[in-house]
Amino acid sequence: MQAYLFLILLLVAALIVKNQSLIVSVVFLLAMKLIFNHEKLFSIIQTKGINWGVTIITIAVLTPIATGQIGFKELFASLKSPYAWIALASGILVALLAKNGVVLLAKDPHITTALVIGTILAVTLFKGVAVGPLIGAGIAWYAMKLFGVN
Repeated sequence: MQAYLFLILLLVAALIVKNQSLIVSVVFLLAMKLIFNHEKLFSIIQTKGINWGVTIITIAVLTPIATGQIGFKELFASLKSPYAWIALASGILVALLAKNGVVLLAKDPHITTALVIGTILAVTLFKGVAVGPLIGAGIAWYAMKLFGVN
């Protein structure tokens, strides 16, 4: 019963702040719980969901290449901009943070709760986007290394 209550509270918060991603996610999970409620199914979603999400995001990011909106001409032209070099460095940094985030989540899965709550707060209160748990875990991993926490 606690899971339903928690999901309904999240749905109310998502509706109040009009966050479509959170609304869809909570409704999906509530429907799955009401219709199937099978631990194996939720376990698969929990273990594979991040990879599925990253794949969907990657498809969305690569779509302009597939449609021809971005080609080699645009790529080379963008590299003349200092913003492109900042974006390139940011992309590298984020990928490295996420890599270590995966390491931390595998090592200390209990930290997922704090990361999820932080992500939910950012999404509901600050209109953030829920892509933060891996990056948050990566930042946490580096912070723990910096402060000598294992």
